[in-house]
Amino acid sequence: GPNHFSASADNVTVDAQGHLHLRITQRDGLWSCAEVINKESLGYGTYRFYLNTSPESLDPQVILGLFTWHDDPAYGHREIDIEVSRWGRANNKNAQFVVQPYTNLNNMVRFQIPPDLSSSTHSFTWKADSIFFQSIKGSDAASPESNDVILQRTFTKNIPKPGGENPRINLWLMSGRAPANGKEAEVIISKFEYIPPQR
Repeated sequence: GPNHFSASADNVTVDAQGHLHLRITQRDGLWSCAEVINKESLGYGTYRFYLNTSPESLDPQVILGLFTWHDDPAYGHREIDIEVSRWGRANNKNAQFVVQPYTNLNNMVRFQIPPDLSSSTHSFTWKADSIFFQSIKGSDAASPESNDVILQRTFTKNIPKPGGENPRINLWLMSGRAPANGKEAEVIISKFEYIPPQR
């Protein structure tokens, strides 16, 4: 959507604990969004994002993206998405896994992250023949209990090949429209980690 992304410290900061804060702010009638982009392209492996914000705190217009992207349109821009949003509808489920393009059959699954969670972990493991997505309660990603798994799903169709994509995190507004509640938004990412494929 037509969003304005800001380089201001009002929108992107790292606190004393090393936690990343992304904010959507409003200044003089302009809503500004936030994005960080890893300088390196990492390719196959596990991408893990530790979220310290309840998805239910986000306005329906707000979208948190945890993903890979390349400007080259090949393989759907090599876009592999975990997105936390209700996509403008207050009663919508609040998260989805996507292997772009989302219009291809079975390339997307929507699900609900429990409303009372202040901490959750979201990951995908990208291989040549599959992408395994997982969202869990809390931050014990190495060995989650079965009842901590919110959803996990393996995709085996339309798997992109690596090639210059970067992991990214962004916080933005659907179609560039202001939050329905008229309030600024913030998410906290306590950690991002990449685990290379095992040989």
